Amino acid sequence: MTTAGDTMEDDRIIRESGVDARVAAIVMPVLRGMGFRLVRVRLLGQNGLTLQIMAERDDGTMTVEDCEEVSRAVSPALDVADPVEKAYHLEVSSPGIDRPLVRKSDFATWSGHQVKMETSVLVADRKRFKGRIAEAGQDDVLIERDVPAYGDSAAVRVPYEAIAEARLVLTDDLIRDALSKDNKARKEARKRRGGQDDADADNETDV
Repeated sequence: MTTAGDTMEDDRIIRESGVDARVAAIVMPVLRGMGFRLVRVRLLGQNGLTLQIMAERDDGTMTVEDCEEVSRAVSPALDVADPVEKAYHLEVSSPGIDRPLVRKSDFATWSGHQVKMETSVLVADRKRFKGRIAEAGQDDVLIERDVPAYGDSAAVRVPYEAIAEARLVLTDDLIRDALSKDNKARKEARKRRGGQDDADADNETDV
């Protein structure tokens, strides 16, 4: 039987490999059970090893308190499975405004905004793209280039399976849209929780 959590994760087009993949397999069931979804896992080597787990709620929100809750929940599972051979610092964070795009639904949600993208294979004789998400289809995403190079078309379709990494570009439009989506998601979350005092809601802090 396919669950809602399985559907969310199956939508992912950019997946981890190696140690990152082992960590992802451990934390995904924990996150699903808590109402969160995994965005990305990265084992970083700066200032010692840092295991970065990027997550968010189904509605796209992620508060400081959410990060702390996730950290407390996944730490025991990671301690038992021990997927990282050396000592590391665990860091749980939100995707941020200039977030990575790892799902087909991410491209649809942020259609109209600027994105930087790298592909694993040549697409239209290139591996790097920057432009506006014009259309998020079933099998590919249409990118309208900002300033096409001589001889290049103004738009290119990039198959999802070819995308190695993609991230939103921070712009004024993105900040406005992200804040609007966040406020709407928080209001809906408060309704589901049975309402929350407006003063408490104003004191909520983003990650």
